[in-house]
Amino acid sequence: MEHVTLYREPGRYAGWPANYGIWAWGDEIVVGFTAGYHDPTGGFHARDRSRPFVAMQARSFDGGRSWDVTPTPCRTPGGRGLSADEHVQPELWTLAAIEQGLENTPGPCPSGADFTHPDFALMCGRTGLKAGARSWFYTSIDRCRSWQGPFNLPMFGFTGVAARTDYLVSGSSTCTLFLTAAKADGEEGRIFCARTTDRGKRFDLLSPIGPEPSGFAIMPASLRLSPTRVLCAVRCCERPTEFTTARHWIDLYASDDDGATWAYFARPVPDTGSGGNPPTLTRLQDGRLCLTYGYRAQPFGIRARISADAGLTWDHEIVLRADGGSHDLGYPRTIQRPDGTLVTVYYFNDRLAGEGYIAATLWRA
Repeated sequence: MEHVTLYREPGRYAGWPANYGIWAWGDEIVVGFTAGYHDPTGGFHARDRSRPFVAMQARSFDGGRSWDVTPTPCRTPGGRGLSADEHVQPELWTLAAIEQGLENTPGPCPSGADFTHPDFALMCGRTGLKAGARSWFYTSIDRCRSWQGPFNLPMFGFTGVAARTDYLVSGSSTCTLFLTAAKADGEEGRIFCARTTDRGKRFDLLSPIGPEPSGFAIMPASLRLSPTRVLCAVRCCERPTEFTTARHWIDLYASDDDGATWAYFARPVPDTGSGGNPPTLTRLQDGRLCLTYGYRAQPFGIRARISADAGLTWDHEIVLRADGGSHDLGYPRTIQRPDGTLVTVYYFNDRLAGEGYIAATLWRA
């Protein structure tokens, strides 16, 4: 097991790869994240809300051992942060740039994308998390060296849509997005999936995933097992009004009709600690499933579970690391290299209220 630092700068705060995405072509890996500024008095997250966040991406050509980091080559509304409005003051919101009609407001996808292009990638963006949140997407056909967009996503009948990057490609014209919507009371969140069959020119609501929760069910992580069988792991909380003390866990839903309907399937992780953490699902080369997540209770760190029966049961927790300084970590993404090594990327910290940085663990299951 090997730990690698992707991005760490004095005075900066970097976080939340799960919001942005990871893509791999053999040993070439690209992962997205965002970078702001450190403030030890920042609250649950030790970030400075008075200064902007900037979208970043890291690229490795050697399977995750070394990385080059650059600003994400995409246009954002008003040139502001991507998917970080909840972490900055209102005058820095991307939503404000959209409402003011500043440059790069999301628009229609005019010509469509070839989802099966060998160098294709898709990335989602959003403003906030609750009612009023707006979302959009980008596409790339050059392995994330450039991004086309932003292309607008509809509201799908909800009062707010918070898109993180999670999608399944079914063909050159067909792609399914897994998204979080505001609940009836305007709070985040419940999950659903939407599909395009015309290369992204139009996305339509396909189905909600599970009932509207009393707490929240957010940040879906999907995985296709067959043309009809799809799994979706979900970050869950019982009482979001008591966010840090509430119970948090990860549930798994399953569909046998390619996302048209869903049923509760399993609870692979009964506890993810204070504030919870999103899952990411990876199908291994030998057919087993790997679920990775941040653990926000002592000992703080990054963990994984393996299933040998398509998600019905899960083995004991694998501790990838347990040396975190606080709950302010996690949000992983995981890919498997051609040689079988897993690369799990996440944000991390070394001490209470410490600066957030981006790291990876290279390991084998």
